[in-house]
Amino acid sequence: MERSDLVRGYEVRKDEYVLFDDADFDKVKLESTKAISIDRFVDEKDIDRLYWDTPHYMVPDKDGAEAFSVIREAMKKAGKVALGCLVLRGKERQVALEVRDKGIVAYTLRAQDEVRDAADFFDDIPTVKADKDMIEIAHKIIGQKEADFDPAEFKDGYDDALREMINARTKGKKLVASPEPDETNVIDLMEALKNSLKGSAAPAKRRRRRRPRRGRRPADPLPRTRRSSQPCSFFAVSAT
Repeated sequence: MERSDLVRGYEVRKDEYVLFDDADFDKVKLESTKAISIDRFVDEKDIDRLYWDTPHYMVPDKDGAEAFSVIREAMKKAGKVALGCLVLRGKERQVALEVRDKGIVAYTLRAQDEVRDAADFFDDIPTVKADKDMIEIAHKIIGQKEADFDPAEFKDGYDDALREMINARTKGKKLVASPEPDETNVIDLMEALKNSLKGSAAPAKRRRRRRPRRGRRPADPLPRTRRSSQPCSFFAVSAT
């Protein structure tokens, strides 16, 4: 099939579609704008974390600095988050505006139909009564591992390996296959708890991960999120 034979459509009923062309999409496309329409002010805790999406830094334009500072200081005093609309990349997005230092961060919000109901997944989890002694031991382990959040500690090994490959290619070096990973040090938590309850000093069995076949990269345990070279964009807010 040729690319010219492809069409875009929406299935309204089984095997029945409404077809669209580029002209149809142009009719509903919205022009991007730097102005944000604020509709209401709410408490941050009222917004479920499932709906928070991508952050964008907001700074005022030359003529909007005074209005920007007024709304910023008023929001800070009230302890509220502003909800509004912004046309971004041709699509209207709901945003939550939060004061941060001298500026404002605009978080795009997911629409309600983009967030699945947790009950659809959690209702089938069997009800199991946890052992009190195991809970206490697990609580102590959590206390031992307690630490401050430091985003600098999180590394993406795939990105690092990709940069090394790019640098090697640009320098004309031959690429060397990565060594196979050593056995992982993943501990069976339940077995560790049981041994602790028994007073056993024997180490818990380590779960052995299958080594990937030579020449194949192991599948990612979780889907990757897109990484942007600039995690946040800058927008100007109008004085209106």
